[in-house]
Amino acid sequence: MSGEGDGRVFFSNVRRSLEEEDEIRLLSVGVDIGSSTSHLVFSRLVLERLDNRYIVSARELVHESEVLLTPYAEDMAIDAAVLGDFLARQYHLAGIDPAAIDTGALILTGVAVRRSNARAIGELFAAQAGKFIAVSAGDALETKLAAFGSGAAARSIRESARVMNVDIGGGTSKIAVCEAGEVVDLTAVDIGARIVSFDAGGRVRRVEEAGRRFAKETGLVLEVGAKPDGEALNRMVARMADRLFEIIHSSSPGVETAALLRLDPLRNERKPEVITFSGGVSEYIYGRRRDSFGDLGLQLAHAVIERIRAWGPRIEEPDEGIRATVVGASQYTVQVSGGTIFVTPQNVLPLKNVPVIAPRLPLADEILDAERIAEAVRSGSRHLDPDHVGCAVALCYRWQGSATFMRLDAFCRGVVSGLSEFLDRGQPLILVGDGDIGGLLGIHCHVESRLPNPIISIDGITLHEFDFIDVGALLETSGAVPVVIKSLVFPSVAVGRSELAAGGAGAPGGDTASETWKSA
Repeated sequence: MSGEGDGRVFFSNVRRSLEEEDEIRLLSVGVDIGSSTSHLVFSRLVLERLDNRYIVSARELVHESEVLLTPYAEDMAIDAAVLGDFLARQYHLAGIDPAAIDTGALILTGVAVRRSNARAIGELFAAQAGKFIAVSAGDALETKLAAFGSGAAARSIRESARVMNVDIGGGTSKIAVCEAGEVVDLTAVDIGARIVSFDAGGRVRRVEEAGRRFAKETGLVLEVGAKPDGEALNRMVARMADRLFEIIHSSSPGVETAALLRLDPLRNERKPEVITFSGGVSEYIYGRRRDSFGDLGLQLAHAVIERIRAWGPRIEEPDEGIRATVVGASQYTVQVSGGTIFVTPQNVLPLKNVPVIAPRLPLADEILDAERIAEAVRSGSRHLDPDHVGCAVALCYRWQGSATFMRLDAFCRGVVSGLSEFLDRGQPLILVGDGDIGGLLGIHCHVESRLPNPIISIDGITLHEFDFIDVGALLETSGAVPVVIKSLVFPSVAVGRSELAAGGAGAPGGDTASETWKSA
């Protein structure tokens, strides 16, 4: 962003005032590095002016990459050199210069997250680091990404139905239940197509821990370099499907099945009306692929779909299958009014790549319950990427009701208690609201609650889960804070639910030139 003498805000790439633009186009790339496969999607995001706002009007697919079997070195770490060559080739095939990318998302999922050099993969994008959200997706986050990216969440609105999405990847399977556009139940399990992989001759090439577990259960001998018994291998795949189906339809799986869970089991309050499948194995379920990747994908797909058909829910195709977690990302600059924010000390800024949590806080009652607020905040933070636990986090809230001393006090006590895991490590308290109460909350936390941590309390912005923000230093001319919002964009729900608010010299407060883009 750059400002000039008249106080306008200019989009940094094209040096144009957003106040005068009717349409904005951004080039985005989504990169998914999974335990089984890796791939990219290039998209163009189109935003159109509507009154004093910009809305996302289209997400145009520019190029889908080839699919690469995620490369591993002899020490079982991801082979960054091979992966880097693949990425360079995909940019070349797409005819896109990396410097032309406006924004993007790098997602590490499944078993790939647990590799010893997973964090080093981000270095491949070092030159574009300011444009990217880089997420080592934990189990809960990956499950939600798959639910939104597959279109299950949108379908639950469109069909007024309870929709379950089962994302079966190489190392893990993720199950999400959606109602009214929200993920209401989720879990993840160590069952995937690539827990055992084979070379071209059918000999065992690699075995994950879950593969050893299933092999032992079914009496299958798995030795690297040896060809396993076909009948015993079929028994193992059947056992994997049985375990996965038990997790899908039961609220109290048996001890052996529960040992495979990576999250709490599903509550399974009632059967879904619709089931969709995503992830690599979905390519076989829907007949989009018939060739083998040297793993258990084809056999597992047949075994799982057989059990689901017997169960009864309607099976539908997702909006996205193998690419469900590949998402576009966008980045805009926001200038928040300096009249209703609170920052202390000022040198705590700037902050970069702060993940957002947006829990449903109980703020409707006239008397607020601090402990209920704290528990809601704690629950919301459990969905964070593991790499961000203990680091700074931004709490998004939607204030309701009056701003009496008692209500402000209960809110602040609840938030401070709920974020204690972060604040006890000296991280700043970062509050982001959609109203004009940021200053009051910041002052209360500093003066009344005597919170010793740095405090950044800003407002006028609506954020969502999966957003990341950069908060810049206070601008001397206006006392405003520039904020970069990086939002994951899901193709099936982005249109009509993302917006860019454009203020300017004529906006309320007189000193606010705000551009805010937010995505569901």
